[in-house]
Amino acid sequence: MESSTSSSCRCRVISSDRAGVVGRIAAAIWLAGSGTMVAADAMAAAQAPVAAQAVLHADQTGPTIAPEIYGQFSEHLGRGIYEGIWVGEDSAIANTRGFRNDVIAALRHIHVPVVRWPGGCFADEYHWRQGIGARTERPVRVNTNWGGVEENNAFGTQEYFDFLGLIGARSYVTMNLGTGTPQELADWVEYITSPSRSTLAQERRKNGHDAPWKLDYVGLGNESWGCGGNMRPEYYADMLRHYSTFVRPPAGQTANRVAVGPNADDYHWTEVLMANAAGSYDALALHYYTLPGGDWLHKGSAREFTEGDWIRTLAATLRMDELLTKHEAIMDHYDPARRVALDVDEWGLWHDVEPGSNPGFLYQQNTLRDALAAALNLNIFHRHAARVRMANIAQMVNVLQAMVLTQGDKLVLTPTYHVYDMYQAFQGATLLPLELDAPPYLHDGHSIPSVDASAARDAAGVIHLAIVNLDPGHAATLTVKIAGAQPHGVSGRVLTAPAMNAFNSFTAPTAVQPVAFGGAAVHSGVLIVSLPAKSVVVLDLN
Repeated sequence: MESSTSSSCRCRVISSDRAGVVGRIAAAIWLAGSGTMVAADAMAAAQAPVAAQAVLHADQTGPTIAPEIYGQFSEHLGRGIYEGIWVGEDSAIANTRGFRNDVIAALRHIHVPVVRWPGGCFADEYHWRQGIGARTERPVRVNTNWGGVEENNAFGTQEYFDFLGLIGARSYVTMNLGTGTPQELADWVEYITSPSRSTLAQERRKNGHDAPWKLDYVGLGNESWGCGGNMRPEYYADMLRHYSTFVRPPAGQTANRVAVGPNADDYHWTEVLMANAAGSYDALALHYYTLPGGDWLHKGSAREFTEGDWIRTLAATLRMDELLTKHEAIMDHYDPARRVALDVDEWGLWHDVEPGSNPGFLYQQNTLRDALAAALNLNIFHRHAARVRMANIAQMVNVLQAMVLTQGDKLVLTPTYHVYDMYQAFQGATLLPLELDAPPYLHDGHSIPSVDASAARDAAGVIHLAIVNLDPGHAATLTVKIAGAQPHGVSGRVLTAPAMNAFNSFTAPTAVQPVAFGGAAVHSGVLIVSLPAKSVVVLDLN
C-alpha cells in the first residue's frame, strides 16, 4: 500500500510466499457448542514469524501531532452522559458534584485533550436555554434521535464546562443549525464567553458561574447532509457563511470554527465547501465509521466473529488513509497553505448493539479487534498530521467504540482505552518520517499489510514508535534502521490477548490490558522488534 505524498510513512507491501495460511485459519477454533472463539497459541507459535523492515529518519522532522487528534465525543445518546458521566449529587455512586469519580479519574489518566458535545444528531435539535438554570426547572423533552427516551436536560452548559474542568479538556460545542437560528447561536456564544455586564453574561453569573468559559471549537451544525437537515452542499455552504458570521467571541479570544464536512467519500461536498465558503471556517469535519459487516444493515457482532470478519474490518479501517488523501488533495487545490484543517470528528467501529440492549442506545462491547483498529486509525492520523489536527472517536463512554463501560457502580476500561493510554506520548510530538516494508497478511481473498507503524519525537527528545501486527496468526520480526540517532536503550508496552475477540467484562475487567514488553533490542542504530500476533506495541527509544 503506497500512502499519500503528504504522509510521512511510506508503507509498501512486498510479496512473500506465505506458507501456513491454512495453519493460520486453524489457529482460531470454535469451542464446540459454546460459540466462543479462542486462539490456539501453540499452533500459532509453531509458525515462522513474518519479516518486515523499516527506516526511521530521526534526522528529519515532520509536522506536530496535534494533541486534539486524541479527542473524544460525548452525545446525549443512551448511557453516554447519564449513568456514564453524570449520576447526580445524590447518587450512591461516588461522585464529585454529580460526576462519576471513577470515570473522571480514567479520563484524566489518558489526558483527554478535547470533548465534542452535545452531538451528533442530538445537536441539531438541542436548544441551549433548556439546559441552564436550576435543574429542577429545566424542561423535559423527548430524544427523538436516540431511543425516544426522556431528556431532562440535567446535563447542560454549566455541567459540560464543569466536566471539562474536572478532566482538563478543551471545549468543542456543536451549534444547532438544523432547528436553531443565528440569534440562538450568537446568544449562546455570548452567554459562554462574555466577560461584560451584558444581560446574557449576568444570566450566566446568576446561574452560578461568574467568569466566562473558553470556547475553543465551535461546530457549525452536524451531518447537515443527513440528520442535520438533509441539505445539499450548496445550500449548507450558504448556511455556513450565514451562521459563522455570528460566532463572535470577545476581543482577544478566538473560537476555531468547524464546518460540517463530508460523509466518507463524498468528495463533491468537500469541493463545494472549499470553493464557496472556505473563508467561513477553520476546519472541515469528516465522518467515517468502520462497519465490520460491510453495510449499515449488517454491521456484525462486536464479540462473535471469524478471521474473515477480522481482516475485512481492518481493511475497512485502512480505508481512512484513502479518504484523507483524496479530501486533502481537493483542499490543497483551494488552500495550498493548509490553513483549513481536516478534522475527523466522528470515527470508530460501529457494531450491532449488544443483545438485549436498547437498539437506540448503541451500546457495544469492545475487543482486541477494536484496539487494533484504533491504533491503525491513530497511526493514519499521525501520518496526515499536516492537515488532520483533531479527531474525536465515537464515543467516550457506553456508546459505540467507547473508552469506558459502566454498569451501576462498576467500571471497565476497554482495549481501546488502553491503546489511548499507550499512545499518550504522541500528543504534541513531532512526526518522524518512517519507511516501512511489510509482507501482506492474506486471508479469505483479502490482502492488507501485516504491519503498520508510526514514529515521533517528543519535547524531551525521546523517540516513540507505535507498531501494530495485524496478522492474528503470525508473529512478526521488524528490523528498523535508525538514521540520524543512536538510541542506547529501548522500553515499551504490548497489548495483545490469546483470542481475537478477547474483551474486558464486569466480571473479568483485566482480560485485555498492556504489559511491559521485552521483545525489542537496539544496537548500533538498528532496532529489532519481535511482535506477537495480533498486537499493539509502543516503544520508547532513549
